[in-house]
Amino acid sequence: MTTERNRRKARQGVVVSANGEKTCVVQVSNRKRHPFYGKMITRSTKFHTHDEENAAQVGDVVQIMETRPLSKLKRWRLIEIVEKAK
Repeated sequence: MTTERNRRKARQGVVVSANGEKTCVVQVSNRKRHPFYGKMITRSTKFHTHDEENAAQVGDVVQIMETRPLSKLKRWRLIEIVEKAK
């Protein structure tokens, strides 16, 4: 029985808060069809993310990856900034 490591979840979202020291809050939205009515619904989730260099600013599109628990709320870390805010 072999187990593979590094099969971590990765998400892309928008930074909604960058007030914390080495922390930013990333909102990830996903669109899903309603099971009965068929209308598209947008659901969003906020993730507290570890940002070592404080590089991300509000409005940036970033890519985050799951990691070990770093604090009470932080379980994700910043991989890269895909697009800077205008």
